[in-house]
Amino acid sequence: MTSDSDKIFSGLKVIDLASFIAGPSATTVLSDFGADVIKVEPPRIGDPYRYFYKTPPNPPLNSNYTWQLTNRNKRNLAVDLKNPGAAEVLARLVKWADVFVTNFPPHVRKGLKVTYEDLAPLNPRLIYADITGYGETGPEADKPGFDITAYWARSGLMQFTRNAGSPPAVPVPGIGDHATAISLYAGIVTGLYRRERTGKGCNVNTSLIAEGAWATAAWLQAALSGAKFTGLSDRDHPENPLAGASYRTSDDRWLLLAFVEGDKNWPDFTKAIGREDLTADPRFADAKARAANAAVLVAEIDKIFGSQPLAYWKTALDAARLPYGVVQIPEEIVKDPQLYANNIVVPIANGSATPEYTVNSPVTIREAPKVAPRPAPNLGQHSDEVLAELGFDAAQIASLHASGAVPTAERAA
Repeated sequence: MTSDSDKIFSGLKVIDLASFIAGPSATTVLSDFGADVIKVEPPRIGDPYRYFYKTPPNPPLNSNYTWQLTNRNKRNLAVDLKNPGAAEVLARLVKWADVFVTNFPPHVRKGLKVTYEDLAPLNPRLIYADITGYGETGPEADKPGFDITAYWARSGLMQFTRNAGSPPAVPVPGIGDHATAISLYAGIVTGLYRRERTGKGCNVNTSLIAEGAWATAAWLQAALSGAKFTGLSDRDHPENPLAGASYRTSDDRWLLLAFVEGDKNWPDFTKAIGREDLTADPRFADAKARAANAAVLVAEIDKIFGSQPLAYWKTALDAARLPYGVVQIPEEIVKDPQLYANNIVVPIANGSATPEYTVNSPVTIREAPKVAPRPAPNLGQHSDEVLAELGFDAAQIASLHASGAVPTAERAA
């Protein structure tokens, strides 16, 4: 069995001075590959994300599932960066670290003296990674940005994914954050590669709005090129009834057809659904005809799929090897054998942990197995341990506790 010391990022030291999802998720990926990540939080309240699982519309549960997902494998240091006594703690952390991650807005970074310009002189090899809602410069650089505002709404994704006549839907929290985290992770790894070549650290960054623009880039590029948009998708009058159109089954489930080669798939589809007569219907003879008669075809397919349950149609479509998707419900997703077969869902190392499983990060290297996920830390859980590793002796640690710069674990919580 491969030990943690043999992992690809064993020995890599990371400071996670970030809150909520995107920044901390990037350090989670580093930790999955063996990096030593110290999450730094303010005392008493800590990262507000600790309480996010209690916020609607998140599913109610006593277990802090969101905290576990985003902060597994990390150690925790509670420190009051506004306390003058914390300056030496910060300095030693920066000198110790290879990577420093923050998502504080530019003006907050300046106030806490944790900008790249503040920290780089302390450690010329430091990879300083920062993430913002709306970018580093411009009139909205200091504007608070969240997944739903900067990624979904501002980029146009929320507009492009809604149906005509319906208001914008609220997405699952963290979709844009987790996508942006992978970009930040990529920036960090690129920075580390540059350091290997030059010996020097650097400042890498990304933003939720940049990730949103990248996610919607195909249509954003169309707009940049002067394309004319035809309006919102209309469920009853789709431009292509066979690609991206969804249909309800008799047991109130939904199937999504994804026939990107419509003319090729059409005869196989009509045979699979027992309606080969539709193949000879001139209204549906080819893609152009089907588009012109989309409303009629959608109504016909609605009746067909509505006549049988999901299991029936899965068997029929699978037998014909047609591309489609099932809109899965939570109870199915967590039991999906494909997720377990590919280590997308993995057990938490501590068997008594709640929950027992977590979602793996999406980057895999066959020759570099990941660390088994460990429980996320409590606020200030490792403060004394980290301070000792940074060279503070017992008297100095006691002084930091007394000043409130680094409260004891009990006072930090």
